[in-house]
Amino acid sequence: MFKELFKITISLIFRPSEAWAELRKERKDDDERFLSGFVYPYIGMISIAAFLGVLFTRKEFDLQIALKSTIMTVLSLFGGFFLASYLLNELWYSVFHRERNMILCRKFIGYASALMFSLSIIHSLLPPEFFFLRFFVIYTIYIVWEGAVPYMEVSDSEQFKFVVIATVIILLMPVILKFIFEMLMPGLRFL
Repeated sequence: MFKELFKITISLIFRPSEAWAELRKERKDDDERFLSGFVYPYIGMISIAAFLGVLFTRKEFDLQIALKSTIMTVLSLFGGFFLASYLLNELWYSVFHRERNMILCRKFIGYASALMFSLSIIHSLLPPEFFFLRFFVIYTIYIVWEGAVPYMEVSDSEQFKFVVIATVIILLMPVILKFIFEMLMPGLRFL
């Protein structure tokens, strides 16, 4: 399971056009297999990394801070993934005038988020001085660009509009959710 996950992630990051073409061939309506084989393992690894990150990056280990870090990270990324999938599905219908297809949108958001998930794991395990790693998430624009036509079958004339919308949704949903959770539950602020 993890071997396939890493293979897809590496392919999406370093050879996105080939990866999307390969994923297009395998595109099926097997949503549960995708979630249990790609998204859930990532969420598990992100949770572990967020918990262990407190152990490695702080002078003393505090279980309360480790749990808060884990909860905030999981809520924002996991919730962001599902919210982004829902929003893309709705925009797929209203803006692009295509039939709603939650499974297709969920898979696209999941695969396009692979870099963001990977960077979240790496960033959690490194000290705060490595904040600049967050800027690499901008490469998601290129991953989405490469996947728009072959995977989502967006026309060339709609590609730019789709890339802007999908990228903004993918990158901003976790940030917005984290902000909302911090506003509603200030006790989850840990740094």
